[in-house]
Amino acid sequence: MKRTSIITAGKSALAALLFLSLAACEKDFLERNPIIGSTLDNYYKTESDAIAAINATYATLQFEMTPAGHFRWFWGDIMSDDAIKGGSGDNDQPQLAALENFQGPTNTEYLEAEWAADYEGIYRANVVLEKVPAIEMNEQLKARILGEAHFIRAWFFYNLVTIFGGVPLADHVLAPSEYNMPRATAEEVWALVEADLRAAAASLPMRSGYPISQVGRITKGAAQALLVKTLLWKQSWGEAQTIAEEIINSGEYTLVPEYKDIFTLAGENNSESVFEIQYMSESGGNWGYNSNNEGTFSNVFQRARGEFGGYGFNIPTQDFVDEFFKEGFEDPRLSSTVFREGDQMGDRGVFTKEAVGGVNVFDFYPKKFFNNRSEEASFGDPNPNGASNDRVIRYADVLLMHAEAAYHAGNEGAAKQSLNLVRDRVKIPEVTANGPALLDAIYHERRVELGLEGHRFFDLVRTGRAAAALGGLGYVDNIHRVLPIPQSQIQATNGALVQNPGY
Repeated sequence: MKRTSIITAGKSALAALLFLSLAACEKDFLERNPIIGSTLDNYYKTESDAIAAINATYATLQFEMTPAGHFRWFWGDIMSDDAIKGGSGDNDQPQLAALENFQGPTNTEYLEAEWAADYEGIYRANVVLEKVPAIEMNEQLKARILGEAHFIRAWFFYNLVTIFGGVPLADHVLAPSEYNMPRATAEEVWALVEADLRAAAASLPMRSGYPISQVGRITKGAAQALLVKTLLWKQSWGEAQTIAEEIINSGEYTLVPEYKDIFTLAGENNSESVFEIQYMSESGGNWGYNSNNEGTFSNVFQRARGEFGGYGFNIPTQDFVDEFFKEGFEDPRLSSTVFREGDQMGDRGVFTKEAVGGVNVFDFYPKKFFNNRSEEASFGDPNPNGASNDRVIRYADVLLMHAEAAYHAGNEGAAKQSLNLVRDRVKIPEVTANGPALLDAIYHERRVELGLEGHRFFDLVRTGRAAAALGGLGYVDNIHRVLPIPQSQIQATNGALVQNPGY
């Protein structure tokens, strides 16, 4: 399969999605015929054009196989101490095994696919931000659409900077002379993420400002929450605490009473959903390039093999399970996070090693992306049609980010208040510790509350704990805090991109 620089490749997919009649031919790295100019200019003229453009931008949030897998849990869970690759054995996705062991090659299709999806989303957001302002339409709707585009662009640059470090700062639709764009610094990328999120928060409605028919659209709270996450990376503790408190005091979010209900289909877009990527089972999805209204592949990838019909990836480690017993009792969240032998796996049967079968059978399997057989698509291949939404930011995450920011800002009372709200939900003793023990309690709470939701590796890197936690797995701090730039992109830019140190 021939590849082009991903900064420009998104143009073709966007044009196809919006049914523009354009001719294109397959090109290799250096032979590009980008879709720019009069066709795009003539298209973006009406309010319906603006809506179609932002919907096309939303579609990139669903990309998981473009064409290889690049799930958040690949990076956040498998590359951490919470999970291992799993699968049918060592030869099942060996490139992923290499990444897991911090021996990742620079030509892995997984990183190429991540890069591709992120830059396609950025391209589509850039088109909206450049074309929609000139359209004569409802000004309130226009402001919302632009806010959504700012958020989505920020989200993809957030992914890129946390995975790769400094990357090309494609903050506009590129002209041909700009295709060989060098890397910006990580600080420059973070500055754009922060600016976009501030712009989004200023123009997006609150969650309650959307009608029920618009559930799942980006809200002011989502923009603020991702901004808090950004500020934690930058160690801007005081402002992170202040913005987190704006979310808390908004009255828009509450913790779901029962933790076990969060990850069911009925629990989607619940009262603690801040940023949730939508998937659907009746999408007609396939194993090719995602387009729109897609199902997730996470259901089948994470389900146990054998009688349970899955592929058995993202396997919880013993170390992760032990964390739920760290306080001298079994944390009740374990039963909603991990399957253990003898547990009922929904309507698929009881988990026994005999039922899993094969030669690669594990003691534990992930639960948060489990789906019942009765929930599978009623037509087509159920594997690319999983219905489970990706809960990217929950209110519990906001509370724990607030606790961390408040602790570092010198307000331990506020830190304990937010920390204990999360613990009170599952009816475990409140934390009364102070000083470093309080910070350790916040870190512990993030691990058990948000376990197997794609956070752990990034939390360890962000807080400077990765070397201690992952050193035994091969992690070297001055190398593996970021992943290698795809070699194909270095070639596509005639070497304008420079590889990360150590790869």
